[in-house]
Amino acid sequence: MIKIKLKDGAVMEYETPITAADITKDISMGLYRNACSCKINSQVKDLRTVVDSDCDFEVLTFDNEDGKKTFNHTASHIMAQAVKRLYPNAKLTIGPAIENGFYYDFDVDEPFTPENLESIEKEMKKIVKEAPEIERFELAPDEAIKLMEEKGEPYKVELIQEHAEKGEPISFYKQGEFTELCAGPHLMDMKVVKAFKLTNCTGAYWRGDAKNKMLCRVYGVAFPKASMLDEYLQMLEEAKKRDHRKIGKELELFTIMEEGPGFPFFLPKGMILKNTLVDYWRDIHRKAGYDEIQTPMMLNRALWERSGHWDHYKENMYTTVIDDTDFAVKPMNCPGGILVYKTKMHSYKDLPLRMGELGLVHRHELSGALHGLMRVRCFTQDDAHIFMTREQIKDEIKGVVSLIDQVYSTFGFEYHIELSTQPEDSMGSKEDWDIATDALRNAITELGYDYEVNEGDGAFYGPKLDFHLTDCLGRTWQCGTIQLDFQLPERFELEYVGADGEKHRPIMIHRVVFGSIERFIGILTEHFAGAYPTWLAPVQVKLLPIADRHLGYLEKVKEVLESKGIRCEIDDRSEKIGFKIRSAQLEKIPYMLLAGDKDIENGTISVRSRKNGDEGATTTDEFIARILEEIETKAL
Repeated sequence: MIKIKLKDGAVMEYETPITAADITKDISMGLYRNACSCKINSQVKDLRTVVDSDCDFEVLTFDNEDGKKTFNHTASHIMAQAVKRLYPNAKLTIGPAIENGFYYDFDVDEPFTPENLESIEKEMKKIVKEAPEIERFELAPDEAIKLMEEKGEPYKVELIQEHAEKGEPISFYKQGEFTELCAGPHLMDMKVVKAFKLTNCTGAYWRGDAKNKMLCRVYGVAFPKASMLDEYLQMLEEAKKRDHRKIGKELELFTIMEEGPGFPFFLPKGMILKNTLVDYWRDIHRKAGYDEIQTPMMLNRALWERSGHWDHYKENMYTTVIDDTDFAVKPMNCPGGILVYKTKMHSYKDLPLRMGELGLVHRHELSGALHGLMRVRCFTQDDAHIFMTREQIKDEIKGVVSLIDQVYSTFGFEYHIELSTQPEDSMGSKEDWDIATDALRNAITELGYDYEVNEGDGAFYGPKLDFHLTDCLGRTWQCGTIQLDFQLPERFELEYVGADGEKHRPIMIHRVVFGSIERFIGILTEHFAGAYPTWLAPVQVKLLPIADRHLGYLEKVKEVLESKGIRCEIDDRSEKIGFKIRSAQLEKIPYMLLAGDKDIENGTISVRSRKNGDEGATTTDEFIARILEEIETKAL
């Protein structure tokens, strides 16, 4: 008897092996019609999978991230089939699902144009209408290589040859005349792919290596309903208006110059915004019991070898030679934090020891991946490392989760949590990994948080919790992370003296809240469309004299505001007041204070707010009390 335990706790029993698709039909035909794939014992599987032993079982639909990936993966195959029909000489490479849609890389004689993409879309619609059956089959490695050689697909042959060493069967998916090397999973029926759009076409090197051939990468999105595609396209239009690169230029916050691609320049107003975030970070961390440190930007090769980064991360590191010794610019702060811990012997009474660092790190990113502040080559990581005993693990994790929740709530963000487990390329024993993973899982469970499992996506030294916040457009951004590490304390031989007088090995937490201050500024800029909350706004008040004779009055108001720490500017241009108001609105200034003859006579100022427009006259003291409360409470 095979027992199938469903997500809601119900158990289904079968006498003989059965496909995941048939199990789904037995649960609900409606659910089957919406199913994309499934999870069997937490592993994402094709609905064609035969279940022959007891297991936990969950049906994945488009509403689930893993189900959506299956949906988009199938859409990428439909696109590849359309390309092969229209351009038979095109060579196939890879076509994965990504966070928002899918892409496929093709080796073609000429890059595709927008007109080409329209033709491919039309052919995709024909294929979906034909609805060829999607079939999965396996071949021995030598047979798989032969098949792809016959089809003239050299990139597929290369991929198969890499897997052939394992001796395992190679899986393929076939739909009509199109056969693709693929591990799956895929939809049972492509008719559910009712709406799609090819959104962009760019260049990409094979395997991301500039030494390899440049390929043509086509991006697309797909949905089970046309209305969902319409909503997505509307969101894209809104996202263009909110693009942080556009707003950053308009508000004079930052710039990227050709002399330093991927290395942002922060302008005066951008530095006000950045420093305000830094001040907030320092304040909440001081209150949470963190000490701030600073470690060198460059350290020698021996350190990075000991930490494991030289073996696991070297391709992303900038290196140089100093006094005949290899050095690397730090891509992360943790090894430096460990060296600080080792400056003296610690007692169990010192633990937990929480050390925070706003460290400038550098990582080599391919030029094609660079994107404003979202993907740069140097950034300020709001790092912290906690050294603790095993008994303190759960409480420290809870403390970090609470801190992250406090920060995201301050900005009005909702978020979800992913638990990422041991990757193939990892250090340490399975036992340590299991202990660390269970500690993360138990801590967030006790706090009452739901979470998703991201199998095999942990750091090479330990499992992690990733926090994905959602902006006002419904987009998700991975920012905060909590990584539990048994390995680096072992590699660096960290110690503390326990209550028993013996030396023990501490456990280490790596964690960030913003992730990257630069990237977080980019996210905030798009989330608020540049209209930052008053406490964050580089200029909080713009003073607008109606005529030149009113300038002296507002200069005195400006002195009073600045004495209270309120950031303000006077627009003293010889322009009409309507022009000045529109300029301040375009600059997203939270408040405008206007003064004319009547205001001077009554000792008042006329207030216009970004939210409410004209609010009438008030006294300077009343306005100061109001804005200071707004700043103090960090009102949104």
